[in-house]
Amino acid sequence: MTGKPGYVYIMTNPNHTVLYTGVTSDLKRRVWQHREKLVEGFTTRYNVVRLVYYEGCPDMQSAIAREKQLKGGSRQKKIALINGLNSEWRDLYDEV
Repeated sequence: MTGKPGYVYIMTNPNHTVLYTGVTSDLKRRVWQHREKLVEGFTTRYNVVRLVYYEGCPDMQSAIAREKQLKGGSRQKKIALINGLNSEWRDLYDEV
């Protein structure tokens, strides 16, 4: 039996100088928390408020494994992923 679906996401600041990779079971809620600065730490400190990439996974275990894979990759690989889905780096929050 599979569990709840999961999401891996990448967010950035308005100048696209910072990339943050995260995982969640509720993408809309989690991104909203980052945007509203309800999550203390990195995303608040660096004004990470724009969702520029996400992908769905069948369960949270898969999402966590994918997050580790992305975090282990280079910044260039993350940029290539973003450009492949969202070459204009639009904020995808309203599309979720």
